[in-house]
Amino acid sequence: MKILTAAEWRPLADAHAARVDALVAPHLARRAGQVRHPVHDFLFTYYSQRPAQLRRWHPGFGVALEDAGEHAALKGYEQVECARGTGRHGAAHSTRVSKEYVASQRPLLEQLHALLSATAGRAPQLSCFGLHEWAMVHRSADFGTRHDWPLRLGQEGTDAVVESHRIGCSHFDAFRFFTPSARPLNTVQPGRDDRAAFEQPGCLHAGMDLYKHAFRLSPMVPSELVADCFELAREIRVLDMRAAPYDLSDLGFEPVRIETTEGKAAYVEAQRSFAERGAPLRARLVAECERLLAVVRQPATT
Repeated sequence: MKILTAAEWRPLADAHAARVDALVAPHLARRAGQVRHPVHDFLFTYYSQRPAQLRRWHPGFGVALEDAGEHAALKGYEQVECARGTGRHGAAHSTRVSKEYVASQRPLLEQLHALLSATAGRAPQLSCFGLHEWAMVHRSADFGTRHDWPLRLGQEGTDAVVESHRIGCSHFDAFRFFTPSARPLNTVQPGRDDRAAFEQPGCLHAGMDLYKHAFRLSPMVPSELVADCFELAREIRVLDMRAAPYDLSDLGFEPVRIETTEGKAAYVEAQRSFAERGAPLRARLVAECERLLAVVRQPATT
């Protein structure tokens, strides 16, 4: 168990908070003014982690913090007597993520390890062209839209794009938002319980979900990893919506016109780049799951 003094860990926590503050400040300002944003709000509305939770720093399992009473009350932590000696008021204490908490998360660790490993083991598929967002508004005159923004090509033009392309969405949490008329057009039918059988590293939503997987592993994994995944998800979301059928020009987003040959090429290039950037983050999450599972699977001592 590594032990960090307050002089060692507080600058790390402050640096993490400053990093997150710079990323979430625009969202907090919009929220205070009750202004919605169809692109950037997604990371705080679709995903369950709040900005304050993202801002809170955790060292991860295996690191104890001296003089960290504020951590002691957080879920997953325990306070133990510090081996460094005693303080003015008797035995000094350190705060750490408990082994019991890690053990309680074994089902989650095994689930995420299986999903992330299966995804990492597949070659990226780069031929979806972001059509999942188009399938979510297919025949929206009948079913409604998810965002109150105009469609670039109008309803008929949007429907024509969906109906003239091969739809191959492998991500359940995107597929489940397809309109009823678009669902049968998908060449695969991913389900809630078979994500590991379908997800692949070229998928934008699989890349964004690295953030979800990381924060679900908090406080067992270092917060730097969570923030790295958040930054990637933030950039992916911009491409996701630039390639969507909506006209977001008033917000300063130039569309990626995936209905054209040039737009498809631009989308594939960006998608490939995100897959390459997501690979090491996915590998770090797999390694964290394996490290934590090794702790859980250690034989009990007598």
